[in-house]
Amino acid sequence: MKKDALLYEKYKDNILHCFLCNHHCKIADEKFGFCGVRQNIGGALYTLVYGDIVARHVDPVEKKPLYHFLPGSYSYSIATIGCNFRCGFCQNWQISQAGLKDGVSSGSFTNPEQVVEEALANECCSISYTYTEPTIYFEYAYDISRLAGKAGLYNIFVTNGYMTRECIETIHPYLHAANIDLKSFRNDFYTKICKGTLQPVLDSIRLMKKLDIWVEVTTLLIPDQNDSDEELNNIAAFLAETGKEIPWHISAFHPDYRFDTSAPTPIETLRRARDIGLRHGLRYVYMGNVPEGSDTYCYNCRQSLIHRRHFTVEKINMNNGECAACSAPIDGVWK
Repeated sequence: MKKDALLYEKYKDNILHCFLCNHHCKIADEKFGFCGVRQNIGGALYTLVYGDIVARHVDPVEKKPLYHFLPGSYSYSIATIGCNFRCGFCQNWQISQAGLKDGVSSGSFTNPEQVVEEALANECCSISYTYTEPTIYFEYAYDISRLAGKAGLYNIFVTNGYMTRECIETIHPYLHAANIDLKSFRNDFYTKICKGTLQPVLDSIRLMKKLDIWVEVTTLLIPDQNDSDEELNNIAAFLAETGKEIPWHISAFHPDYRFDTSAPTPIETLRRARDIGLRHGLRYVYMGNVPEGSDTYCYNCRQSLIHRRHFTVEKINMNNGECAACSAPIDGVWK
């Protein structure tokens, strides 16, 4: 569905400046932005995927992954097509790399009220904008999030973090949590593999943290691409400086899309990255896409607090957000 876009300005000759994300596309009449789903039509910018859901599921919130935000609850998860990155290792590439300018059909229309109704009917505590980049369908997510908040639901972005400050400040009153992909700590990785840049992602992490949006960070470790000790130390140091309470999810890569001939991540690499994160003082470091490393421990006494198995919470050993053993306050949103 076509709908008026937010966050753009008009230049002369009907050229539009979209400042929803940090590509800052300058879009001529009838042309599309980098995302492939926002188009200049007669001097006005339109989003062409409003309400056109291509994926919807009821997921454990741990699958986002969020481990310190309502653990054990379910999140109604939706997506449209499109992305503002071109990551060759994307595991949702069939929908994220699709664009209307390429003639790809969109999904079935669902209005914002229906999304909220479906989330409530499925006994979800939150709505997650995920699978593809939520910045791309921002207007839709924005309208849903306002209704969701009134209905007592939380809102979650699973994002590459490439949105602008204006975008974050616009959604901020209605956004409660985000998992942000920090794909590398090298700008050349971002420019070559993702077709973006690093600094805006770092800025988004800092700004969301400042605005009291609960933030967790994920890094997918790809052998010989972003798994050196130097890079892992740089990521861990940045997160520790920003907030030692930020959970860091380090996930194993599996061959897919344009990286289908690359080797999967050895579990030893994840263990090494976890140790680096803990040495930098991060309180919570998790291993993803492997059978171990998903439990939460108290940063103060190392008591086991939350035991997980395959995104399922099997045991919680906390009292009102505190460690049951030493009463240390555990960072997160627990109710």
